[in-house]
Amino acid sequence: MKTYTYSEARQRLATLLDQARREGRVQIRRQDGSTFVLQPVVADRSPLDVPGVRSKFRRGELTELVREERARSGERAVEALATPRPQRKG
Repeated sequence: MKTYTYSEARQRLATLLDQARREGRVQIRRQDGSTFVLQPVVADRSPLDVPGVRSKFRRGELTELVREERARSGERAVEALATPRPQRKG
């Protein structure tokens, strides 16, 4: 972990923030010898926490479309497994 003086940190704050994001943390040392750690705050949100999307589907229509597509893709998978593949020559 890189340690910067207070003066260096003050002059290069944006660079320190970028480095802390990349490496997890950086240290800043004051003239009196006290040391501090600068580190990014980890978001406690889920990556799946996304805003909703408006649509013209009525209740249940989207669910039904997803179920139909899953059934169709399952049928395609079964057909693909049942179709003999040509043997490779090698």
